[in-house]
Amino acid sequence: MQKALQEGFKKYLFKDVGIKSKSLPYYLKWVLECYSYLRKPLEKKVSNNEKNRFLKNLSTSHEGWQVKQADYAIKLYNHFLSIQTPQEHPPGTKEWDTIETRTRKIIRLRQLSYRTEKSYLGWIRRFREFVREKAPSETGGDEFQEFLTHLALERRVSPSTQNQALNALVFLFKHVLDRDIEGHIDAVRAKYRRRLPVVLTRREVQMILSRMQGVPKLMASLMYGCGLRVSECVRLRIKDVDMEQGVVIVRQGKGDKDRITVLPENLKDLLLEHMGKVKRVYEQDRSQNLAGVSMPGALERKYPGAGKQWGWFWMFPSGSLSIDPRGNIVRRHHLHPATLQRAFRKAVKEAGITKSATVHSLRHSFATHLLEDGYDLRTVQELLGHRHINTTMVYTHVAKRNILGVKSPLD
Repeated sequence: MQKALQEGFKKYLFKDVGIKSKSLPYYLKWVLECYSYLRKPLEKKVSNNEKNRFLKNLSTSHEGWQVKQADYAIKLYNHFLSIQTPQEHPPGTKEWDTIETRTRKIIRLRQLSYRTEKSYLGWIRRFREFVREKAPSETGGDEFQEFLTHLALERRVSPSTQNQALNALVFLFKHVLDRDIEGHIDAVRAKYRRRLPVVLTRREVQMILSRMQGVPKLMASLMYGCGLRVSECVRLRIKDVDMEQGVVIVRQGKGDKDRITVLPENLKDLLLEHMGKVKRVYEQDRSQNLAGVSMPGALERKYPGAGKQWGWFWMFPSGSLSIDPRGNIVRRHHLHPATLQRAFRKAVKEAGITKSATVHSLRHSFATHLLEDGYDLRTVQELLGHRHINTTMVYTHVAKRNILGVKSPLD
């Protein structure tokens, strides 16, 4: 039995995980040493505490990279054992349905965004499928760990996707199931590979914008001129654009943070003309006594009539009414991001640009071009709303201007 497990594990490492053949003996060696140290049969999975005991002992006589490799090998073996012996579980369909309802309620009580709500519920449903309808009360840290490992190894998701799943499941266990799983956040992690952002040259930006028209062109110009994300652009309110001070106030951006960014001078006249058209839509809604636009957080309860005020109206309202998914109220929502994305893709194609540019590339281009113009990293960081300077530093790798002032020896 033990020989069959060893051979099966080697085949799994080579075929499914992609470990090179010359490294296979070392992975097997670490697993066998761990089980020998713990005096545990190979058919049983190793707990986190047991693994940490072995790794601590190993670190006294081996280098750090070997300890890391042993840690990875043991995690892979645990996952290998879990997929070798699938178990049938009694269905917990009704319990899962109740959990979904509770999760939605807690998310709304905490005033998290609707996008977060959809994302978290989506990951909870995937986790539910992974455990094959095993009742939530019977799931724990082991299933949580196995699911994250499954995402990294079988699904080969990106690190950001795995982190999104991690956040959703931590929320589920901590706030809904009332269970502590801190000690189980030790799954195989997706490998982080740094990718440089797609940046358009100034000429390419102008080529694209010249092939756009109407509201999508104005939105794309704002994204490039202010460094906005697409979600921040579509959610702008009338009061968020301060013509006098020449700034745009981004409210509830990524990480639920507010920030101020620059408003391009040459967009002011276009924005004033656009706001005149939007005012007519606003007045039409008021004459029909429609519900006001949705308000952030608890403001709708605190100021019931604020959603009907001109200042809170969308800068880019949708042309049609829709039903608010959270309150089942018919009201006017902002323009859907897909409208801008479609117009941008079409313009990129017409301009003959072969870069894999998306509308988000305008934000990347904003940051890169500011660095090329000599603005310091801290200023660019504040305008973009990055929490860490390291996130902003990626643009130094794509800026044409030589940031360090280094001269090639060939020159």
